[in-house]
Amino acid sequence: MAWIYLLIAGLMEVAWAIGLKYTQGFSRPGATVFTVAGMIVSFYFLARALTTLPVGTAYAVWTGIGVVGTALLGILLFGESRDPWRLFFIGVIICGIAGLRWAAGRG
Repeated sequence: MAWIYLLIAGLMEVAWAIGLKYTQGFSRPGATVFTVAGMIVSFYFLARALTTLPVGTAYAVWTGIGVVGTALLGILLFGESRDPWRLFFIGVIICGIAGLRWAAGRG
């Protein structure tokens, strides 16, 4: 269950990170409420995952999901760079996340 909690936490990190863009400096109340709620949910599920997962692994995976998801949505929603090197290194992060999950299952 801890890995599912961690996945939810990571996806909610993506939600609040993208939400920050829409708050326009916290000047839009609806987007601000959504963003803060996403932060709370993300931290809640991260805390739940940490009851059984090692903190270093869980934190790395959580931030990795957030980085990859936010970068990909930045490309799709905001027209951010699709430079091949940028995409390559996003792929490297994905490999790192998968590797951490694999390594956690071995120990």
